[in-house]
Amino acid sequence: MKKTNYNKKDKSYMPIIEHFTELRERILVSLLVFIVTLTISITYSKQITFVLQEPATGIKFLQLAPGEYLFVSIKIGVYSALLASSPFSLYQILLFILPGLTKKESSYIIPISIGSIILFFCGIIFGYKILIPITLKFLINYGSDIVEPIWSFEEYFNFIIVLLFSVGVSFQIPILQIILGITNIINKERMLQSWKYIAFIATIIGAIITPSTDPITQSLMTMIILLLYFSGILTLTVIQK
Repeated sequence: MKKTNYNKKDKSYMPIIEHFTELRERILVSLLVFIVTLTISITYSKQITFVLQEPATGIKFLQLAPGEYLFVSIKIGVYSALLASSPFSLYQILLFILPGLTKKESSYIIPISIGSIILFFCGIIFGYKILIPITLKFLINYGSDIVEPIWSFEEYFNFIIVLLFSVGVSFQIPILQIILGITNIINKERMLQSWKYIAFIATIIGAIITPSTDPITQSLMTMIILLLYFSGILTLTVIQK
């Protein structure tokens, strides 16, 4: 029987067992990095808590159940560790799949992955610095003459996490457009023609993400989504030249 020879340095022709071995190693390394960042995050959970509380100026937080803050601290550590270690995990995924891709596919996936991470973190920063303070100001002032704003920290934390994650995901719009464009599912001309529908959808998304009825907040979120949408079209135009 003729034996198949392969170059061990060429991962495109690695046996399936070696692929699984490499995958296991990369998963273990990613898990180790997550555990390290989790340990650090839990150690500094009090400092992270102060950062999360900063937008809620003048609000008194209560612990409504035994151990509530303890469990919230663990959740803060887990989410912070996931956020901090996710770029490294994505890097390990890229190292695993890149050898099996063509040169053209590799030239797309690396910038798209880096851009996705940058946009997600930009979304989180935008949500924390601008959107959350505006939203909390509205929620605090609404009915403040009737009820005193005293909140459960766990409910506040859940609210913050959902809002930040939603904004981070909405900042992935240009990435989705680029993927749809380079795979020829939707071309840039069709995207440009559909901007009015996107503006309508952006208004709905803004209303869902921000409970504030303030027209300034709604307009701001709509403009941000439209800006991301048009930047996606512009980026796709540059890529396809």
